[in-house]
Amino acid sequence: MNSRKIRVLVAKPGLDGHDRGAKVVARGLRDAGMEVIYTGLHQTPEQVAETALQEDVDVVGLSILSGAHMTLTPRIKKLLQKNGMNDVLLLVGGIVSEEDAAELLKSGCADQVFTPGEPLDKITGYIREAINGR
Repeated sequence: MNSRKIRVLVAKPGLDGHDRGAKVVARGLRDAGMEVIYTGLHQTPEQVAETALQEDVDVVGLSILSGAHMTLTPRIKKLLQKNGMNDVLLLVGGIVSEEDAAELLKSGCADQVFTPGEPLDKITGYIREAINGR
């Protein structure tokens, strides 16, 4: 097993202007011993993918409250793959209907979808299990 900390990029793609939830999750991941990079608001899919590449992350966590998850997530997934980052875990958090979450998972655009109110230990546990299970 690698002794390097799990590196997580928490990104706010699109026009969504609310980042309280993303900051809470980022703090929880940090407190759980992960290294967290936070992009700030209004990132383009290209900026998210480029930051993920530059920071050599294990996980990209998208926080999307604007309803644009069905457009942004596949675009970011495609850009990650274009950059050769096929093994990066792509998580989506935010306001996502059950139907949309199922479609994101089924299509392979997202590895997991978390909705508001998910316990932080569920998120950190999922990340650890997925990364250590590689």
